[in-house]
Amino acid sequence: MDVLSDVLSVVRAGRPRSALVTWQGSWAQQFSPVPGAVGFRVVVRGSCVLVPADAEPVRLVAGDVVLLPHGRGHVLADSPATPPTARPCGPAAEDHPLALADASESSTVTLCGAYELAPEGLHPLLQDLPEVVHLDTRADGLAELRTVVDMLGAESVRPRLGTDAAIPALLDMLLLYALRAWFDSARTKTGTGWATALRDPGVAAALHAIHRKPAHPWTVASLATLAGLSRAPFAKRFTELIGRPPMRYLTWWRMTTAARLLRESDAPLSSIADAVGYRSEFALAVAFKRQYETPPGRYRRSAATPGQPRDALAERSSSRALSR
Repeated sequence: MDVLSDVLSVVRAGRPRSALVTWQGSWAQQFSPVPGAVGFRVVVRGSCVLVPADAEPVRLVAGDVVLLPHGRGHVLADSPATPPTARPCGPAAEDHPLALADASESSTVTLCGAYELAPEGLHPLLQDLPEVVHLDTRADGLAELRTVVDMLGAESVRPRLGTDAAIPALLDMLLLYALRAWFDSARTKTGTGWATALRDPGVAAALHAIHRKPAHPWTVASLATLAGLSRAPFAKRFTELIGRPPMRYLTWWRMTTAARLLRESDAPLSSIADAVGYRSEFALAVAFKRQYETPPGRYRRSAATPGQPRDALAERSSSRALSR
């Protein structure tokens, strides 16, 4: 897997939730913070304003996509001057639609929802994102994202046979294309962070190697060789861009992968240890407890209720704050 695909497969939990909402007249809605989720807004028809808690209002029109990577509270309104009413918003948004989407052409229609994140923590790749990621799908280079938005709008406004299967798949594509678009644009604006790291040939080669083979006995020297750099310059460059030294990131990623396997599979601890590069269950347990402050077995038991199949975990909504 490439790094972005791998990160999304591990940090995501459950299916994305969404609700098609029609807004008419003068309106403003206050959405509460949702720790542990990446919110999104897609303007299907009309226009509106998104007002972040600590930033300038963002004017949105049909075709615009907004990601809220850190689950912060915000207001969605027809105008910044309209006083809002409070409303929670999160992974279960589809359970409480505000209105039906069969309104007049003068109304504003948005697709609102969230991607639930795994409880063990947010990947630093997502931590690098700003509070609001605003993408204009009419811009050059965003044809794929525009296509996904058009397909989402068509499936949402005119449900047909198979729509319940199509929308979650399209929402997964929306997240991927939106993140790809942001990283492509951000790499020209900053010299540090993941946007730059994924375009840096040496650091990207090391990241891909770690993600492709987390169980391999990597060392700073072997990763530096892949990067085409000597040991010290590689370690310095990696730490500057990623925010952690190479071996710390490797250990963190191994534990994050182990947590996913504990949460989503019934694989024995010995198999999980082997999959993430530890020679024994004991060695894995020591490293896992150091990162999560709980043994692997207890973590697995707390992740599922008795009798619940592992794949049903993906349907749970979580409001737990993310741990580092």
